[in-house]
Amino acid sequence: MLRAKVEDPHCRLETLRVTPAGVRWLTPGLRKYSCQLTVDTNTVNRKLKLSDNNRKVTLVEEGQSYPDHPDRFDWYQLLCETGLTGRCYWEVEWRGVVHITVSYRGIRRKGVSVECVFGCNDQSWSLWCSDDGYSVRHNKSQTSICSSSVSHRVSVYVDVPAGTLSFYRVSSDSLIHLHTFNTTFTQPLYPGFGFGVRFRSSVFLC
Repeated sequence: MLRAKVEDPHCRLETLRVTPAGVRWLTPGLRKYSCQLTVDTNTVNRKLKLSDNNRKVTLVEEGQSYPDHPDRFDWYQLLCETGLTGRCYWEVEWRGVVHITVSYRGIRRKGVSVECVFGCNDQSWSLWCSDDGYSVRHNKSQTSICSSSVSHRVSVYVDVPAGTLSFYRVSSDSLIHLHTFNTTFTQPLYPGFGFGVRFRSSVFLC
């Protein structure tokens, strides 16, 4: 319809309004939904070291001098500050053994039982990454992912109203789909990162 009007010699297009507005919405694919993540420092486990303006998180042997806080994880985990309620996309570079996660705010923080680990409860959905491959986990259910190779850059796209959560590996700026969860999200989702017991494992928020 718009094209027909533009080609009509009796019509002239003076203003085109696009909603939502902004240059970012002209970006093709999922990257138009990119969001900036900020680590919630009150949740960071004491064996996780922050660097690069809190964009990098590394599992280290020496405990960090973070103050006591009820939101701080006893497990090697952290959450980001802002709960997601719409559509959002982000990319992460990783090394070692890491868990790329979205979680409800109410996930258990205290204790080191398996129920506290990202992906091992009904509060969180997680992509576990290692050089041996990928797996996804939710509520103690694990699915291994067949992938032709392992990329140390992965991305996440979540559409909270639609109930979809997708993970991708990023290769030469292309997105290769790994897995999609289809569910009903009943609360805002908080991006999070967890670590297996391998020191020097790290994530970097791109």
